[in-house]
This record gives sequence, structure tokens and C-alpha cells, in this order.
Amino acid sequence: MPITLYSYGYCPYSHRCRIVFREKEMEAHIEEVDIGAKPEELAIYNPYNQTPVLIDRSLVLYESNIINEYLDDRFPHPQLMPTDILLRAKVRLLLYKIDAEIFPALQALVLKRNLKKDRADILRQRIVAGLTELSTQLPKNYRYLIDKEFTMLDVALAPLLWRLSYYKIELPTRVATPLYKYAERVFSRPSFIESMSVVEKSMRK
Repeated sequence: MPITLYSYGYCPYSHRCRIVFREKEMEAHIEEVDIGAKPEELAIYNPYNQTPVLIDRSLVLYESNIINEYLDDRFPHPQLMPTDILLRAKVRLLLYKIDAEIFPALQALVLKRNLKKDRADILRQRIVAGLTELSTQLPKNYRYLIDKEFTMLDVALAPLLWRLSYYKIELPTRVATPLYKYAERVFSRPSFIESMSVVEKSMRK
């Protein structure tokens, strides 16, 4: 029985898991969730009734970073968490910061379509501030965020970068140039291209 992922097309967290699926060329079933008519079993699998949810035989996991680390252990090629223990700890810390400080604002834009303009602008400003701080992590001689190889940190950030223009998030010039160049390197990976839902493909023309 193939691994099943409950995924929502707009959900950046689901997008992370789909990228890992494609990086590892896994056989998996993607169960697309209609957020307006969620399947009853989703709340059974995940008490927060949210995507993504991974089902692997008797194992049920939710929360994208937990799912992705499990997949990295279960299917270790290519390895997406660094083998170096110090670098691995740094990746985990930055994943925590991204999810604590940046992604909640994006998720609010995803789920609450009728936000007042001033509230939406505050959320955009939070995302810009977080990305501005994170941009300092881009070494000039590396292709990716903290390493020469594509890591779980790049997996986590890519769905946000893809959605910037869709949610009218504009970065200051000094931040935008290196970050957009980095983003295009990530977007050109076959795993990213193949990971996108129909909705995600329509976000950028």
C-alpha cells in the first residue's frame, strides 16, 4: 500500500511534503483535500483537522517538518538533512524560526481571504521582516541557504517564496536580488516543478 498524503493545493506546508516526495522519487498517493468540505477522517488522523497528514501503514503523522524528517530517515537518498551534527542543529533551529516567525503570517493570508487591507498589510510586513533577516543566511559562494547542497531548509522556504507575488508581498531591493536569484535556482529543480498542485501552478504565470 503506497504512502498517502492528505494535501491542500493552497497549503504551503503540504507543498513542502510534496517537494520531498519528488526529491526522493517516491511512490505515493496524494489525497487532495477540499478545505470547504474536509473528509471526516482528516480530523481523526489530525486533531487539528489540518493538512498535511501522512499515512504510512499504521503510522499517522502531521506537521510538515516532522513528516519530512521521517521521510528523510525512511528514504535516505538523497539525504535532505545534513549529516554534520552542527549543521543539522542549525537547520532545525532555522526551521523553527521560519515556522514561528514567518509562516503564521502566510497561513493567515492563505486561509482568510476577506482580510481588511490594513490587517493584510501587517501580515505582509511580518513576512518581509522575516525574509529580510533570513537573507543574511545566504552565503555568496553557496547555491542554497546554508549549504552547497539542497537541504530541508530549502524545502521549507520554497513554498513561501513561490507565493510572494501571488500575495502581493514585495521585498526591499537590497534583499530581493539575492533572494530572488536563490529562489529561481530552487524553482528550476525538477522536484519543485513536479511538486506543484494545479492551484500553485496558477499562482505565477
